[in-house]
Parts: sequence; structure tokens; C-alpha cells
Amino acid sequence: MKTQDLKWKGGVTRTEIGDHNIFREYVTIHSATGDGEVTRIGSHNTVLAYCHIAHNCTLGDHVIMSNVATLAGHVTVEDHAVIGGLAAVHQFCRIGKMSMIGGCSKIVQDVPPFMIADGNPAETRTINKIGMERNGVSEEGQTALRQAYKILFREGLTIPNALAKIESELSKFPEIQYLVNFVRTSERGISK
Repeated sequence: MKTQDLKWKGGVTRTEIGDHNIFREYVTIHSATGDGEVTRIGSHNTVLAYCHIAHNCTLGDHVIMSNVATLAGHVTVEDHAVIGGLAAVHQFCRIGKMSMIGGCSKIVQDVPPFMIADGNPAETRTINKIGMERNGVSEEGQTALRQAYKILFREGLTIPNALAKIESELSKFPEIQYLVNFVRTSERGISK
């Protein structure tokens, strides 16, 4: 079936959906755009009423999208992320694992893992303590992520200088390594 993307020129595209997902009323999920491309939904996700997942999106596992949350094309949502109701995510953004997006937020840059982003446009507000507790991140890991948050978002450092400071002070934690790699590989920049 033809996708909603105006770049579609025909060909065989796919939508792959894992196991044990919940899709509520009027959810739309669109197939990829280019020949051989895929829109991919993992497993154990909960997608509530009127949500939209556009072409070429990738959702991990255990993602929650509240009512009327919208993902534009080519968005990646990592495992255990929560997207609040009426939130809109711009094309090519990444939503990091165990992050949370507040309701009615406008996401125009990547949301770092383990963080809460909120606003229009969204800003990173603090760590997602509840999400990390629910998913087994240790107290030490949470404390390190809180310190990394302060360095990255509150000390006024450039991203490269903040990442260097985080790596020199906190790198023994796998969550810190994941955060640093996510930020370092961001193409759209991160929601500051």
C-alpha cells in the first residue's frame, strides 16, 4: 500500500510488528517509503488511542505512547521510553531508552536516554528516576546519571567539554557510557 510520504515512488515496503503489543482505537502505523525499507515496532509496547507512527520509524520494546502522541518519519524510540499524550516528535529525532516526554511537548532534537524532556520546544528537565527504578538501574547508576545531567545541562559547558568531564569523572557506569555515546552520535543535537 502507498505510504503517506510524498517521496514514495513505488516498490515493496514493509511494516514489522513484534509480539504482545497493545494498539488502541484509531492508531495509525505507516509502512516505510523506499523499496526494501521497513517501519519496525518491537514487542510489549502500549500505543494508546489516536497515536500516529509514520513511515520508517523504529520502536524498541516496552515503549508507551499516550493518547494522540505523534511520531514523524524516521524517528527512533528506544526501549522503555514513555511519550506523553499530544506530544509531537519531529522527523529523524531519537528518543533515548528509559526517557520520558511530557504531554503536549514539541520534540525537535534528540531526547537523551534516562532523562525527562518537556515543553514547546522541549528541554531536558531532569533524570527519569521512576523509569530507572522500574527498570532496575542501581542507586549508584542513578546518582551518576544525576551528576551527568548537571554537567551536561546546568554547567554551561559545550557538549564536547561536558562529555569529556562526564567521561573523566563517571565513566565506570554502563548507563553513563550509553548516555555519552548517545549524545556523541546525535545528528540533530540534544534537547537542552
